[in-house]
Amino acid sequence: MPENIVLIGMMGCGKTTVGGLLARRLGRELADTDLLIEARTGRSIPDLFAREGEEWFRALELELCRELAGREGLIVACGGGLPLRDGAISTLKENGLVFWLDRDPGETYDGLDVSGRPLAQGGREDFLRRYRDRAPVYRRWADHTVRAKSPQIAAALIDAICSEV
Repeated sequence: MPENIVLIGMMGCGKTTVGGLLARRLGRELADTDLLIEARTGRSIPDLFAREGEEWFRALELELCRELAGREGLIVACGGGLPLRDGAISTLKENGLVFWLDRDPGETYDGLDVSGRPLAQGGREDFLRRYRDRAPVYRRWADHTVRAKSPQIAAALIDAICSEV
């Protein structure tokens, strides 16, 4: 079993949901990077992006990744843009197995409430373009790619893979 399990993928692909299922299933703690940043700052992600900017947010995200990488027994659900920062994802990968939750981007967008997601405000075509741009990055960092019809199946697949490690 790896020290940490790291979940990456597009916003809305199910990282938090799958992470919660895995945490319960494996008796591990879920560390959702976006939720941790909101808790630490007392502000929402949209507010942080609007008032401080994306670069400030990414610096905070990098600091959090360094902290999480020093811990064991976590399920880390990463913000969608986190793998774009080599320093953030490489730090988590040092003691974690990385899973890309590769859900169909059209289905993801169509089921997404975009109101609280600053980088989903450009509409469906922008979201699909963002997926195409990010997919090679996710693929590069992923130890395993998971395509599943439901969060429950994704969690079971990840559990099975981790049990073999």
